[in-house]
Amino acid sequence: MFFFKKRNISDKEFEEQQKMQRGLEKTRTGFFQNILNTLTNSQIDDDLYNDLEEQLILADVGPACAVRLVDELRDEVEEHHLKTGQEALDALRGIICRELTPRYPMELEGRPAVILVIGVNGVGKTTTIAKLAHLYKEEGKRVMLAAGDTFRAAASEQLELWADRAGVPLVQAGQGADPAAVIFDAVKSAAAKGYDMVIADTAGRLHNKKGLMDELGKISRSVKKASPEASLEVLLVL
Repeated sequence: MFFFKKRNISDKEFEEQQKMQRGLEKTRTGFFQNILNTLTNSQIDDDLYNDLEEQLILADVGPACAVRLVDELRDEVEEHHLKTGQEALDALRGIICRELTPRYPMELEGRPAVILVIGVNGVGKTTTIAKLAHLYKEEGKRVMLAAGDTFRAAASEQLELWADRAGVPLVQAGQGADPAAVIFDAVKSAAAKGYDMVIADTAGRLHNKKGLMDELGKISRSVKKASPEASLEVLLVL
């Protein structure tokens, strides 16, 4: 049985959220401060490039991406005759912004438009869903969330907190329920009630887990069964 639910956050839950945010802030500050120090306190030379590549890898950018970013920074430094670490830092920011710019816009013209959010555990799927819900609601769209992560304990409750803060309805079921059925129910309800969008959470999964990957195919098929007019975009959070 599926149901809509919204509730207020308790003081204890608010304190736990604040504690988690403070912990993550320390992690973010530590990684990025090291990158800032590497650039702003050094001359532009081979040692700087080597140190920057190492710091980017330690910040979980990934070896291939780190090498590409550093190579692009070298080109910018040579092309624009940059001299200082601050200039290199500004150039790196521009390079990263370009890397993060979507090459193609998402197709959101369906009725409803469905965004399926995927990624391994811990990358920030739930908070990404909350930000998207807020963004599209501010644009005047009617947004509904679907708690498709029925595997991880408290995943539905976490999404419920964000749905309440964003002021949007949430379709959820008990732990262990069929995620394709949850999302089918959400899409069908959204289509019947004239909602513009459904943003669906999913369980964390790795690409080499065939059963979980097959489940994504089942979820995608359930969207079209629920509403032939729906569009489907899959958003991978890294």
